[in-house]
Amino acid sequence: MHIYTVDSFTDQFFKGNPAGVCLLDNPVPDAWMQDLASEMGHSETAFLLSGESGEPYSLRWFTPAVEVDLCGHATLATAHVLYSAGSAPETLRFATRSGILSTTRDETGLISMDFPAKVLEEATPPEGLLEALGVEPRWIGKNVWDYLVEVESEEAVRTVSPDLRALEAVDARGIIVTAQASQPGVDYVSRFFAPRVGVPEDPVTGSAHCALAPYWSGKLGSDTLIGAQLSQRGGVVHTTVRGDRVDLAGRAVTVLSGELHAR
Repeated sequence: MHIYTVDSFTDQFFKGNPAGVCLLDNPVPDAWMQDLASEMGHSETAFLLSGESGEPYSLRWFTPAVEVDLCGHATLATAHVLYSAGSAPETLRFATRSGILSTTRDETGLISMDFPAKVLEEATPPEGLLEALGVEPRWIGKNVWDYLVEVESEEAVRTVSPDLRALEAVDARGIIVTAQASQPGVDYVSRFFAPRVGVPEDPVTGSAHCALAPYWSGKLGSDTLIGAQLSQRGGVVHTTVRGDRVDLAGRAVTVLSGELHAR
C-alpha cells in the first residue's frame, strides 16, 4: 500500500495543513486505521479504497484519537494524490460519513470540493468557553459540530492563546475563532481549536469553512469569498456558497510518498 504526506490549502512545502493519505488495497479493520493515524500524527489521515467500476471511492478520516465525520484538508490531499497520478477523471466522487462528496480541478491546479454547508445558529456560550479563550465575543453560534466565536479584529484572532485543557471540556468537536480580515486580498480570518478530538490547533480546517463560508457570505453580501487561517503554518481557502452546499477550493503539494509495510 502507498502512503503520502500532503500539505493542503497551500502551494508551498511546510505550509498549510499536512494530511496523511493511505491508498488501501483491501478493506482493513477500523482499529488498524486508528493506529496508523496515531502513528502518522497528522491532524487527520485519510484512508481511500477504490470502489467497483463507476462507483465512488470509499473515503474515511481519522485524527490521532478518533474518526471524524468530515475533513476538508485530507479530502483535498486525497484528490491531489489521485490527480497527480495523471489518470484520474476530471470529477472524483467519494462515499463518506457526510454523504457523497465530489472534487474537480481547473487548469491552474486549483482543486474545488463540493461540501455540505453547516449553518450556525446563535447560541449561549457554554460554561468555561469564553474564559478558556480569553476573548470578548461579538457573536457566538453553534452548528452540529462546532462553536464559532466572532471577535473584534484580525489581530484578536491572531493573538488568541486559549487554555486548551479548559477547551477540551467544552462539548463540541472544535472552536472556531474568526473576524473580518484587515489584510488585502482576504475577506475573513479564523483559527480552529479541537483538543477534544486530539487536535490542539488545526493549521487549516476545510470543514470549519462549511460554517465560516455561509456565515461571512451572509454578513459581507457575497457568495464567493477568501478565508485565511492564521495558524503558525497558515493557509488560504476559497469559498463559494451554493444554497445548502459550499465549494471549498485550494491547492496542495506532496511532501513525501512511500510504501507502507504495516499490514
